[in-house]
Amino acid sequence: MSNSRAGHVGPSTVRPNCETGTRTPLRTFLPTADGISIDSVYDPGAVVYNGSPPSTVHPVFVIAHGFTGDVDRPHVRRVADAFARHGAVVTFSFRGHGRSGGRSTVGDREVLDLDAAMRWARSLGHTRVVTVGFSMGGSVVLRHAALHRGVDAVVSVSAPARWYYRGTAPMRRLHWLITRPEGRLVGRYGFRTRIHHRDWDPVPLSPTEAVPRIAPTPLLIVHGDRDGYFPLDHPRMLAAAAGDHGELWLEPGMGHAEQAAGDGLLARIGDWAAARAG
Repeated sequence: MSNSRAGHVGPSTVRPNCETGTRTPLRTFLPTADGISIDSVYDPGAVVYNGSPPSTVHPVFVIAHGFTGDVDRPHVRRVADAFARHGAVVTFSFRGHGRSGGRSTVGDREVLDLDAAMRWARSLGHTRVVTVGFSMGGSVVLRHAALHRGVDAVVSVSAPARWYYRGTAPMRRLHWLITRPEGRLVGRYGFRTRIHHRDWDPVPLSPTEAVPRIAPTPLLIVHGDRDGYFPLDHPRMLAAAAGDHGELWLEPGMGHAEQAAGDGLLARIGDWAAARAG
């Protein structure tokens, strides 16, 4: 797919934390490997370092939001605030979302966006990186870990196991939004999401195919038993593909993605990641 530039773009002017010693949030635009500018935010976190460099004490969480999200959405900021209690946090808007450039490929080339954010996190002085993705972002963190080494733990929340799933009403509406011209207009003006009009060519590696390639990196799969988008066969397929190196949490009463992830669940994910990432 081609990716035309759209939205506000700008160069990165940020120096690494190891050079500046800053503990203040940073915001910049990161270039991806295919030339898209990605709106990104770094939060050093609320934990106390006791004079030690953050890279030797706590991980950095790189958060991959769901489709139609962006770095400024309240539910994305809430997730970032929760993980900031466990370490530093990098959030970003996928291509075609918010102020980032390009157009959304709905999980395909978004692995390059995540890779740019992960590399930025390392450049800021962190030696332990955890990627946490929700829904579309959940599929992206799985494919990224399979294709681009460099993360220390992976958490996938409310992710699909296979492409082109239309078995629920929300997913049928989502396919209309993506595949129809009038749907893409709704996406642009109603959800601040610019969607590419071209089909995948080639079809990317599916989440289930990606999962076995993540080992031995620790993997956590989280899914709600009331998810209206993807029923429980999706996380179970992912867990089966992961084998012994993956862990599955089926959350009673939980719905879909960031909006459904309560503070208690986010705290448990933060604890799990901090323990597994190094």
